[in-house]
Amino acid sequence: MIAIISDIHSNLEALTNVSQEIKQKAVTDIICLGDIVGYGAEPIECLKLVRNLNPRIFLIGNHDEALIQGPIGFTHDAKEAIEWSRKILKPKWYSSRTTKNRWKFIANLPTTYLDNDILYVHGSPRDPTAEYILESDTDPVWGDPPRKLQQIFDMFPWLCFVGHSHQPGIITADYHFLKPADINYFYELDRKKKYIINVGSVGQPRDGDNRSCFVIMDENKIYYNRIAYDFNKTKEKIVKTKFLSPHSGDRLALGR
Repeated sequence: MIAIISDIHSNLEALTNVSQEIKQKAVTDIICLGDIVGYGAEPIECLKLVRNLNPRIFLIGNHDEALIQGPIGFTHDAKEAIEWSRKILKPKWYSSRTTKNRWKFIANLPTTYLDNDILYVHGSPRDPTAEYILESDTDPVWGDPPRKLQQIFDMFPWLCFVGHSHQPGIITADYHFLKPADINYFYELDRKKKYIINVGSVGQPRDGDNRSCFVIMDENKIYYNRIAYDFNKTKEKIVKTKFLSPHSGDRLALGR
């Protein structure tokens, strides 16, 4: 069984509970699709915890990438969080080896990973860190199949796991978007059909459910897992920094 997690966003409470859930299951492998940092108040702690889980693959997300390169094209709240995290994480000449190695680790994360017939990416095969794949992309244009999705489906063999939008769901090859609640959090895949699977967000869900979200894959079966955590505690930490937007904490209770 493989656990696929994404979009932790420096939310230690959420990551801690998800980590405990993963350890309780018969998971043999972990994949992290990126965005370990951003929005939340504990980037260092989350980096340490997620690395201790020993995922087989770490990918870089757009917030992780912006941490290294600088934030361009981000919202005010996101940019503010990246710049604050950058001040905390970027090593100085006198920094410890641990600090320098942590920065080097993030900077060297890959953008995609192909494991036989399964592609893992943070955003989209067309643009691994920046492009969103959304439910609205399944809408036909003037009665024709969505060109964007046609192109994306041509870029992977069987499955494509993504994060980035914080909105979990499965897009089928006939361009239907299946929300986890609508499929009772379980879906059996057909080996002869392709799927795009958004695993949701550990640290900042935005589908109206404030519980953390991640996916477990067992052969051809997909299980969505929703895990409650103390979002008020996370919010308090964000407010206490005085450098992060309170909105990043307020939205946690709403799952938006």
